[in-house]
Amino acid sequence: MRRLLFWTAAAALVHTYLLMPALILLRGWLHPRPYGAAEIAPSVSLIIAAHNEEAVIGAKLENLLALDYPRERLEIVIASDGSDDGTDGIVRSHEGRGVRLLSLPREGKAAALNAAVAASSGEILVFSDANSIYAPGAVRALVRPFADPQVGGVAGDQRYLRDPAAAGTAEGERRYWDLDRRLKLAESRAGNAVSATGAIYAIRRELFREVPSGVTDDFVTSTAVIAGGRRLVFAQDAVAYEPVAVSRGAEYGRKVRVMTRGLTGVVRRRELLDPRRHGFYAVQLLWHKALRRLMVYPLLVLAITSPLLWRRGRLYRAATLGQAAFYGLGVAGIVLSGTPIGRRRLLAVPAFFCLVNAAALHATLNLVRGRRIDRWESRR
Repeated sequence: MRRLLFWTAAAALVHTYLLMPALILLRGWLHPRPYGAAEIAPSVSLIIAAHNEEAVIGAKLENLLALDYPRERLEIVIASDGSDDGTDGIVRSHEGRGVRLLSLPREGKAAALNAAVAASSGEILVFSDANSIYAPGAVRALVRPFADPQVGGVAGDQRYLRDPAAAGTAEGERRYWDLDRRLKLAESRAGNAVSATGAIYAIRRELFREVPSGVTDDFVTSTAVIAGGRRLVFAQDAVAYEPVAVSRGAEYGRKVRVMTRGLTGVVRRRELLDPRRHGFYAVQLLWHKALRRLMVYPLLVLAITSPLLWRRGRLYRAATLGQAAFYGLGVAGIVLSGTPIGRRRLLAVPAFFCLVNAAALHATLNLVRGRRIDRWESRR
């Protein structure tokens, strides 16, 4: 029984961490599905939900007002979700320059986004976070693929800024996003990206559906494109920059929140998991948004069974020692995350891996217990 559990767990990990990424990359290379793109300028509504973002909202608005996109074709709508700091005042100071403020009672991000979309008028809805900074041509890059009528949504490229004061796990985060970027390119090249990141993405207005509470809004909004029978593609040249978390505690809390809401979103979008209707996209979705977040359980099984099989052969002893070394580096990376040593790749990558899987365990337990996370507090 111990050996069966060991090998079952090992097979699950190999499939999830090695075989599926290789298959997605290979499929993108062998089975391309081109889409059209052109220099177009549809009317765009840029939507941001903000709660107590006085530290960053001014810079964000200046960034948006300086974008390389026709001003008469771009409206900026900020939905302030019960902010009780200086957020509303900062936004109001920009209203004469084409920024619109919706000052709302505290109801959560979903309600704020729904209100902002209802109050906007653009053909294309662009969503962003209050702390992400767009490259000058980001919106132009986002709208180009909409020249193809089959394209219903475009996911942009979120990149993390380097910060010497950030936690050591930030280096692991950047490495993860480098791989994720390559996978998104392959997914998009062969059909559809799985979903978009909240920092930068766009959809056609007619495909927007009200965001329910307790889910990751960027996931449910971008996957509405797939549910509507259109393509969701990835535009690598539509770039948004975000700062990394300064502390591992803040990053852990963010990941638990995002994963809890993301798993809840997958449950709500479970019709997309049917390969008879959605083909290989259903497989990608299951892998990307569910299996990867459930791998903490095979990892735990492997960690428990390996030492119990120590006397059964060299392979089991090697597995035990290898895991001990890797997790030892991870713990060291977490403990030393605020130091130069902790930011080195040897410690940062295992530390990030451990942090993510601990957050995944926390998030899956939240889902089982029915714990929802409807509101968020800014840590900036």
